[in-house]
Amino acid sequence: MPEKLYRWFGRKEWPLVLILLAAAGALWAFVEIADDVVEQETGTVDKVLLRAMRSQTNPADPLGPRWLEEMMRDFTGLGGVGVLTLIVGAAVGYLYIMEKGRAALAVIFAVGGGVLLSTLAKTVIDRPRPDLVSHGSFVTSASFPSGHSMMAAVVYLTLAVMIARVRPRWRTKAYILLCAVLIALLVGVSRVYLGVHWPTDVLAGWTIGSGWALLCWGVTLWLQRRGEIEDDAD
Repeated sequence: MPEKLYRWFGRKEWPLVLILLAAAGALWAFVEIADDVVEQETGTVDKVLLRAMRSQTNPADPLGPRWLEEMMRDFTGLGGVGVLTLIVGAAVGYLYIMEKGRAALAVIFAVGGGVLLSTLAKTVIDRPRPDLVSHGSFVTSASFPSGHSMMAAVVYLTLAVMIARVRPRWRTKAYILLCAVLIALLVGVSRVYLGVHWPTDVLAGWTIGSGWALLCWGVTLWLQRRGEIEDDAD
């Protein structure tokens, strides 16, 4: 069976297959988390983890000194609308200047699709924000999934993959991807630390964000091999 699959896909197609399988796994994990949230099976774990980041004597006070709280606000800003809009705008502008208009459109599609997915999920599930502790950041939308966590994963992973593909050394590729993952992780942790999301909101944001980024990467890679999108190395 493996030999038949190898002949069917060919050596160059295996990376694409693995990417799509990883995307499917991440999206499946999101569905499982969403189902548990809808069935209200995550309440106990969410409350324990959220309270663990707060003073036991004063739930309004996050753990750690004041500078740590301020640093967490800085981290959460990395997943905010303003910062991500600037980053995506700069990336799209760069690709356009480099005469890679279709690649720029692919980035816009990935980010725009992520926004639509986040908005749809928030509307359908309509989970209230945590009410156990005071919020350390202004919020207006529903809680599930974490939009900051999801869009941080979408934007930083998408751009990291584009940059890593044109780097010749594996160490460099791994470092770039690791930085993107680290930023997404910090954004998610900061949302729980500031009391504006349940932990499962953040976990769901990471899974659907990374799954969507991988899916878009796979589609883009397939279109590049068909010559319909400019290759990153061109």
